[in-house]
Amino acid sequence: MSEALATLEQAKQLGLLEEEFNKIKEILGRTPNFTELSIYSVMWSEHCSYKNSITLLKTLPRKGAKMLVEAGEENAGLIDIGDGLACAFKIESHNHPSAIEPYQGAATGVGGIHRDIFTMGARPIASLNSLRFGNINNKKTQHLMRGVVKGIGDYGNCFGVPTVAGEIYFEDCYNTNILVNAMSVGVVKVGETVSAIAEGAGNPVYIVGSATGKDGIHGASFASGDLSEDSAEDLPSVQVGDPFQEKLLLEATLEAIKTGAIVGMQDMGAAGITCSTSEMSAKGKHGMKIFLDKVPTRQAHMKSWEILLSESQERMLVVVEKGKEKIIEAVFDKWDLHCEIIGEVIDGERLLYYMFDELVADVPAESLVLGGGAPIYKREIKEPEYISAIKKFNADKINIPTDMIVVAKKLAANVNIASKKWITVQYDSMVGLKNTSTNLPSDAALIRIIGKNKALAVTTDCNAKYVYADPYIGAMIAVSEAARNIVCSGAEPAAITNCLNFGNPYNPEVYWQFTNAIKGMGDACRKFDTPVTGGNVSFYNQSEEGPVYPTPTIGMVGILDDHKNQMTLDFIHAGNVIVLIGKATNDIACSEYLKAVHNDPLSPAPYFNLDEEYNLQQAIKEIIKNKLIDSAHDVSEGGLFITLLESAMINNLGFEIETDKLIRKDAYLFGEGQSRVVVSTTAEKAFVIENICKEFSVPVNVLGRVTDGSISVDSEDFGNINTYKEIYDTAIGRYMILL
Repeated sequence: MSEALATLEQAKQLGLLEEEFNKIKEILGRTPNFTELSIYSVMWSEHCSYKNSITLLKTLPRKGAKMLVEAGEENAGLIDIGDGLACAFKIESHNHPSAIEPYQGAATGVGGIHRDIFTMGARPIASLNSLRFGNINNKKTQHLMRGVVKGIGDYGNCFGVPTVAGEIYFEDCYNTNILVNAMSVGVVKVGETVSAIAEGAGNPVYIVGSATGKDGIHGASFASGDLSEDSAEDLPSVQVGDPFQEKLLLEATLEAIKTGAIVGMQDMGAAGITCSTSEMSAKGKHGMKIFLDKVPTRQAHMKSWEILLSESQERMLVVVEKGKEKIIEAVFDKWDLHCEIIGEVIDGERLLYYMFDELVADVPAESLVLGGGAPIYKREIKEPEYISAIKKFNADKINIPTDMIVVAKKLAANVNIASKKWITVQYDSMVGLKNTSTNLPSDAALIRIIGKNKALAVTTDCNAKYVYADPYIGAMIAVSEAARNIVCSGAEPAAITNCLNFGNPYNPEVYWQFTNAIKGMGDACRKFDTPVTGGNVSFYNQSEEGPVYPTPTIGMVGILDDHKNQMTLDFIHAGNVIVLIGKATNDIACSEYLKAVHNDPLSPAPYFNLDEEYNLQQAIKEIIKNKLIDSAHDVSEGGLFITLLESAMINNLGFEIETDKLIRKDAYLFGEGQSRVVVSTTAEKAFVIENICKEFSVPVNVLGRVTDGSISVDSEDFGNINTYKEIYDTAIGRYMILL
């Protein structure tokens, strides 16, 4: 190799530590050249290696009766959903790119997560997202939000996969570091998946899909550092997506898989060719000989390291059975896509990269990957100072407002509570669906499986403010709320994927948050028997202002054996009895009410008990199974009043209720104590519900009844449902129309 040897200074500029540079030299038995150093810099970046998280991630439950592959084995999780079918699903972040270039950052996040699904042979049938932005009054926030939403909508709508669910929050800590988490859900027949593996010496290696450009170079490294005012200079690290090209790639890929000629396949996400060649080779315990000059490029005279590290979108690496080249080439030619042999699988476990017959890099594949030679760390932890202030919170010092109607209207207009209609109308929830999204209002979105009675229930959930207040409890609540949403829709929770968004792991307070959140997540997943199928860790969501709230987003999939048993959240009949299932508590901690009305003093996470949550969900399942209710809606942000409002507004109905006089009124109406569900039913069935709840030791209380549109609390007239509906539906749009 004629290329000059790399230096320690170059290593540091690429984000490597001195000890890591020395380890590379030890692995190679020599000093790497710049191309080799570049390879290690992206593969050992936090984004690719999980070097600061893998030890803790291994403590999460990763096995279960429905699991078909263990977490980390493939591009996405895979669970058995019955009837000979499997569900592939995964959630990942595209935070830093979206903060710099919101449209392309979000669009390519959607494209990348869909590729993880169809690379395995599954057809994506649904898309979800979880978004965090800064203060909505800021013009920058409005600009970023508009770009992200349009990027998600345009890519999904053009690609032909419906966006069926999501969540969005606005908090000041996300002013610089927004979070854009994208989830994809797909379906495949059991036994018809393809593995990301390279084996069989002599088998040709293809690159298929789009040509390779200079977009996205060092994107993985870009995602493994804090954002600053200078981050805009890293704009070339943001990839550019083409949903029409991805649609062609999807159809070609699924058709190619059916030929039986494919040995292994992996999409090119973070670190591009470098990542796909190294991970496939390491898994198959084979090497590869790759000729980079054979890679179709969009720009002339691209350097070897640029081709290796490019994160250009809509590309796959495919290992084909020798002798079946013409079969595969015919498929991709039919779809008018590049399909070029760029190398071959070889014995041994080394990756040999050539440029015009010159060897430019020679590295062992195993040394690059997670669980192989990549470094593993467990960082120092320290309880944050703000926790001591939280422990001093005293609700008795918070005055109870005299005018609850004012509070109710203020919360209905709260952007963390109000309708996300301004966003959702930009997403096509029905596009391309042979599998049909019901679009009925329920706590989790339901997608019917073509030709079956079966449906999947899907949701994304995390209240990061709860996690900030108590990472252990907050992470348990995130899992529990996801499961509660699945259960309230009529389905059975099956498994989760996670997207763990945190600050800089070298910050001991951030790592304390991460450590405790992982413990809480693991305990909740074990309780609900919802193993972790995989996901994504996104550290370095931090700027000069500090880290974002710890945001371990949960993407959960549930199974509904008969879609006719779906439960919706809307009140249907005036005169129905309204029942609260679960314990009402004298708790206002960490609530949107506390933030909106009392200037958000530091407070603990809301009341939560994992055993009580589990019992509640078992009771709700039994109640739905016995067809005893017309609606079910869990109590979350905004408390009981907002839950009632959301159930009433859909059919322009109202409600009249009586509060519990033993509990402070603001806590009863607006507190966010967990493990509660509001249901509507007939008076006769209410007695049966009470007996079921007694069996599961779950408190139950008849609140009142559904009305024709009026709202009454303790006999006080709160107005008409239409007033609240106008406030609720237009809250976010009022901010965005001013941009």
